[in-house]
Amino acid sequence: MLKTYLPNYVKKYGIDFVIANGENATHGKGLIEHHYHEIIDSGVDVITLGNHYQSKNEIRKYIDRVDNLIRPLNLINDFPGVGTAVYDVDGVSIRVTNILGSAFMEENVNNPYYEVLNLLADEDPTNIHIIDFHAEANGEKLCFAFALDGKVSAILGTHTHIQTKDAKVLENGTGYISDVGMTGYADGSLGLDKVSAVKKYIYNSERKIDPPEEGRGIFSAVVLDIDENTSKTRSIFPIYFIEE
Repeated sequence: MLKTYLPNYVKKYGIDFVIANGENATHGKGLIEHHYHEIIDSGVDVITLGNHYQSKNEIRKYIDRVDNLIRPLNLINDFPGVGTAVYDVDGVSIRVTNILGSAFMEENVNNPYYEVLNLLADEDPTNIHIIDFHAEANGEKLCFAFALDGKVSAILGTHTHIQTKDAKVLENGTGYISDVGMTGYADGSLGLDKVSAVKKYIYNSERKIDPPEEGRGIFSAVVLDIDENTSKTRSIFPIYFIEE
């Protein structure tokens, strides 16, 4: 889906910088190096992760060798890589930060809000700051965004795989959506084969689930227009496309 459709959207909307959450790219959990390069080669500038950041052990071997991969910032355990990074795009500095939520998530993490406040206090300001908030509860995501409204350019929710219908610019200029949604297989569960998913999650009789080899795809994204002088989001709108 990325290889086929991303270049068209980049051209159509004049996109300068592309962020993709890639934590489910390898058989639904984690990201091996081969798939990292496939995503980057498809036109993505930086990849964020989530609660499956360490589901493939291989990531420990390559995450410090690449410049475009960001794992969650608020991890308690010591893990290689970085949770935030700054990229220069034609003289405009863009910070991308990955944060894990705390509500209904299995991982024990540092408080996401205070982790961002500490980051904002310690790091040099940038033209643009976009946060991938990887969390289960939309209520937590929205409260997180209200608390940081005006302090960062955008807060984009990920994790549930289903795009929400609440993309908006908050009162003080922070772009927001509770969940960007999924890019992948459209007719299964979380992008995975529906028959195997039912066997695993309903009957507990399937150990491994893979995306099917063929079928309709879905492409979910949001487009942000951000003023690099004020760091505020001018507009945000979703892309939600399902193949016939």
